[in-house]
Amino acid sequence: MKLISSLFVTAGVVISLLFNAAHAAESAQKPAVEEINKVCPISGKPVNPKITVVYEDKHYAFADDACRTKFNEARKNSLYQKLGGRAAIDAAVESFYVKVLADNRIKHFFDDINMTKQRRKQKEFLSAAFGSPVPWTGKDLRKAHENIPGLNDTHFNAVAENLQKTLEELKVPKDLIDQVMAIAASTRNDVLNRPKKAE
Repeated sequence: MKLISSLFVTAGVVISLLFNAAHAAESAQKPAVEEINKVCPISGKPVNPKITVVYEDKHYAFADDACRTKFNEARKNSLYQKLGGRAAIDAAVESFYVKVLADNRIKHFFDDINMTKQRRKQKEFLSAAFGSPVPWTGKDLRKAHENIPGLNDTHFNAVAENLQKTLEELKVPKDLIDQVMAIAASTRNDVLNRPKKAE
């Protein structure tokens, strides 16, 4: 009887350890909302940790239900989401740089560039430009391109052509391609560091 009792105690300890380990692993995978954002991304007010949403594996907390609703609507209506979100941007950027690095008009601009870093930055920038909830925190376009000698409209056009071909090959609907290309065109003066127009 003593042996059976000892086995039950040992089994209980093992089960308890396994449960605690599983719980710790689960907690590590799901960061607390408080660690993600303490300020509502919509209102700028302190968040209520019970009002949350998960978008692309990231937790967002909001001040109230109205803010959460506004966030969800913005995601649903964003060009980013209509294109397919993170997975689509990743695929597009990977395909885009294959074309860019094979294009004799522009490939020399990337000779000394860490392309792993470049792809990551491009994914982050395009995601933000198309309406991802994660804002762009890198250099602005003027700073990023200011020390590139000889950069001109021909090069900008080549990049734009490669972007459009990439989107067409990925079977992106034409109306969405048009929106992407309009956003790309709006960056021309900044990329080429032309003087800003007076407002």
